[in-house]
Amino acid sequence: MSDLIERARELDERDPLAAVRASFVLDTATDPATGTAGVYLDGNSLGALPANVPGAVEDVVRRQWGELRIRSWTESGWWTAPERIGDLIAPLVGAAAGQIVVGDSTSVNVFKALVGAVRLAGGPEAGRDEILVDASTFPTDGYIATSAARMTGCTIRPVAPGEVPAALGPRTAAVLLNHVDYRTGRLHDLPALTAAVRAAGAVSVWDLCHSAGALPVGLDAHGVDLAVGCTYKFLNGGPGSPAYLYVRAGLQDRFDSPLPGWNSHAEPFGMRPAYAPADGAVRGRVGTPDILSMLALEAALAVWSRPDVTVDAVRAKSLALTDFFLECVAAYVPAGRVEPVTPQAHGERGSQVALACDDAGEIMERLIAAGVVGDYRAPDVLRFGFTPLYLSFTEVERAARVLADTLG
Repeated sequence: MSDLIERARELDERDPLAAVRASFVLDTATDPATGTAGVYLDGNSLGALPANVPGAVEDVVRRQWGELRIRSWTESGWWTAPERIGDLIAPLVGAAAGQIVVGDSTSVNVFKALVGAVRLAGGPEAGRDEILVDASTFPTDGYIATSAARMTGCTIRPVAPGEVPAALGPRTAAVLLNHVDYRTGRLHDLPALTAAVRAAGAVSVWDLCHSAGALPVGLDAHGVDLAVGCTYKFLNGGPGSPAYLYVRAGLQDRFDSPLPGWNSHAEPFGMRPAYAPADGAVRGRVGTPDILSMLALEAALAVWSRPDVTVDAVRAKSLALTDFFLECVAAYVPAGRVEPVTPQAHGERGSQVALACDDAGEIMERLIAAGVVGDYRAPDVLRFGFTPLYLSFTEVERAARVLADTLG
């Protein structure tokens, strides 16, 4: 145990991202009962609060809304916020500017993207009447896909991501996949799967909720057609912060959103009875932007402007943190008590570690009571998210030690 504690200290001393931790509001108070501070390992559900966000939100409320009022749509840049903030997210997912619009929820954007994908592929009229969906997808994506299929005259076919190339055919219109499995943390092969979808003449739609801000994505480099993602996990935008929609530049003039709103109209203030879509990613907008949460997100993304914060640096630390956690778990937890379900290989691992055990729900409750905050996924998974921007190796070692004590 002492060797791992010392290793953790040495890793923290050499951590090039260690100084970024001060940019977040974290629980560093020591529990008098245990003599230790809490460890937050649930950034894959809700990221920690960036320290600059409260002041930014106060300015939005008191000055921009309270004093400037309606003038803020132009003077404070409210109207252009969806595209401006989209351009801040773009480099984090490997996209050039002008392809991401921020707004609505992930679920709404999945609907827009999937129906839009079927239309881009030609739909049933062109013989493309099947949508392939990740069989292990987050439930809401499945619900939305089923509804989108019903509305477009398509059928749904759930398949494991690894089986997608064999399942593709002339009937495939669109393929909806998760970059990282929400439950196991498995990272799927976005470049190879996207290439297979493209070769089959179908349209790819990727859910980036568990990868954006944690690892390289490469949307442009790999020719992804459409993508969606949330901003409250590794992007630390806050509870319910708006999601985003990526539409590849080469498809924007043909992207036909199933939710045309006045914000995506070519002349939004023309109040015309007939809809005419705007150019570019703007046609992914629908209604009035949710300014309070959107500008909180913009403030949260400021941390990525630091020269020491790059996606590659974050990925390197993510892998080091998860490697070290798995090593500590193997050293501290009795053999056979838990089983890692997250792949060991770096190329197949996101930024979380999932451990299976029969009493996972009860164990997680006890862990949280002991100050180690992760989450539980039915029926048997303990899920721990690792956010490199604010997590230390010392905390990782401590979390594994508390886990062992709890299991014991």
